[in-house]
Amino acid sequence: MATTYDSNDLVVLEGLDAVRMRPGMYIGTTGIKGLHHLLWEIVDNSIDEVSNGYGNKIEVILHKDGSASVKDNGRGIPVSPHPKLKISGVEVVFTQLHAGGKFSDKTYKYSGGLHGVGASVTNALSRYLEVTVCKDGKKYFARFESVEKAGKVKSGITIKPLKEIGISKESGTYVRFLPDDRVFKDIRFDKSIVMERLRENAYLNKGINIEFEDERDGTKVQFCYEGGVKDFVSNLTMDKNPLFVPPIYIEGEVEDTDVQLALQYTNSYTENIFSYVNNIPTPEGGTHEVGFKTALTKVLNDFAKRNNLIKEKDIAFIGDDFREGLTAVLSIKMKNVQFEGQTKTKLGNPEARSRIESVCTEKLTDFFLSKKNENIGNIIIEKAKGAAKVRVAAKRAKDITRSKNSIEGSMLIGKLASCSGKNPEINEIFIVEGDSAGGSAKQGRDRFFQAILPLRGKPLNSEKKRIDQVLANEEIRTIIGALGTGIGEDFKIENLKYNKIIILSDADQDGAHIRAILLTFFFRYMKELITEGHVYIGLPPLYKVSIKDEDKYFYTDEELKAFTSKITKSYTLQRYKGLGEMNPEQLWETTMSPKTRSMVRVTVEDAVNADKIISTWMGEDVGPRKDYIIANANFNKVDSLAKIKKD
Repeated sequence: MATTYDSNDLVVLEGLDAVRMRPGMYIGTTGIKGLHHLLWEIVDNSIDEVSNGYGNKIEVILHKDGSASVKDNGRGIPVSPHPKLKISGVEVVFTQLHAGGKFSDKTYKYSGGLHGVGASVTNALSRYLEVTVCKDGKKYFARFESVEKAGKVKSGITIKPLKEIGISKESGTYVRFLPDDRVFKDIRFDKSIVMERLRENAYLNKGINIEFEDERDGTKVQFCYEGGVKDFVSNLTMDKNPLFVPPIYIEGEVEDTDVQLALQYTNSYTENIFSYVNNIPTPEGGTHEVGFKTALTKVLNDFAKRNNLIKEKDIAFIGDDFREGLTAVLSIKMKNVQFEGQTKTKLGNPEARSRIESVCTEKLTDFFLSKKNENIGNIIIEKAKGAAKVRVAAKRAKDITRSKNSIEGSMLIGKLASCSGKNPEINEIFIVEGDSAGGSAKQGRDRFFQAILPLRGKPLNSEKKRIDQVLANEEIRTIIGALGTGIGEDFKIENLKYNKIIILSDADQDGAHIRAILLTFFFRYMKELITEGHVYIGLPPLYKVSIKDEDKYFYTDEELKAFTSKITKSYTLQRYKGLGEMNPEQLWETTMSPKTRSMVRVTVEDAVNADKIISTWMGEDVGPRKDYIIANANFNKVDSLAKIKKD
């Protein structure tokens, strides 16, 4: 180990090399999410062009060689030399970090780009990237590559500087890039992920035309929605029994902030608000959502009083009552956006709250003052009255769940095998299917940091029940008591007793159903457990191969086949039908030991799609579930309600 530390030890990374050295700083992960982030950066540049009125068409293609391309009919990236750097605007955009046209209001009124790193990061993490620009009657071309020499890679260097290659009557930018397999383990783009993102962008920018093609399987689809977010909400609620049609839609502008809002009520019991700022999803909400919620509560309270729909004996409404069964899409566009964190998942601008509240209050008041909309107001108030009654009943149930004597005391006695360690940062809890497997897990665990909670039956499907019914279910109440966070508006992530919540169920139909039920419950009532990365699915082995005195475990048919095809010795094969077939030592070695286990972390990459899938799979309507199975079933592949990744 070096004993001196001076300036000679300081490493200066030039150009885009810093991106390759620490890709997680720029794209979050080198897994599937990070791979698609490369595409989003290029797509978002085109979206910024068309959403600011400089074009109306975007084409995205997934090519057979693994590359992807994005073409728009916008103004085209600047091609003239930069006054200070003395290279073309195209080369500046793709080779310089923190460079672009989104740091002032001159080029874009609204933009999703904040840091000027998008296009250059895509270049840095690609084998090659090519740019064709059509501008002012001329066509230009440039090529960049990440070149390896003497074992070191120089990222995104200019191989062919921008050069005029012809004439063109069109205008716009075409970018094609191949993700670098030296950075990403898997460079195959997921068609369904790409299509969902493009569809969402088409909804948020009404009237623009987005064409998608996957050359790998011949898929071609076009997205264009003249109704914008109104069509978005209609799509989200079509399988949830909407209480009126069409959805309520308002729009307005205040102080350079553009607001579009569509909302619909269904006969479900949960609220779903999907918000966006400059086309960027904000799944953690923020000040714009607060402004909308405040306005909605005020307007509906005023409507109820004005129409004498509230009597003295009625329970006083709160905001939650007006949002039961609500599905809303709120899309705003504003300058100088301040997101909380590089992940851009929560809006922090304090002025956004008052602006959105002002627009929504004015426009929603106008809507409900109209005589033709009075019936819609009556429907919403009746829905809210039912929600208020349930809320009071649920509060009683929640008081029970918070009671030390009932939940953490009597209900957990004989069920939860707690751990002795008191540090929630390292503690983990296994929610285990069945008493038999629970018994093995209790014996095989490390008692210092691992707790075991066996389930003695299937928990309630929370998608089909009101919150008071959910809280009346013994298994659900036990889980709530064990985790310590509370649920719904009482949820407090800081009270979580375990850093990892690991669902451990059999690899069969019943086990899959239990996983789906638990994930649905967490998504609807404890979503932060998922968004903060605390929920995992344990992966027990499917097979054990014994060769003499040595045992080997395999988690997939492919792993087993690859191993057995290479051995010549005789062996014994055991197929595990359930967790209960393993003794405590085997369960520890294969599924519980942090050194040897395999598990996946449950994440929600796309809240809109996750909500849609959960409603389809776990809701009352059989038709959409049947259609989804027919369209997507692959019984040789394990799937889940949320996107999952290896831990």
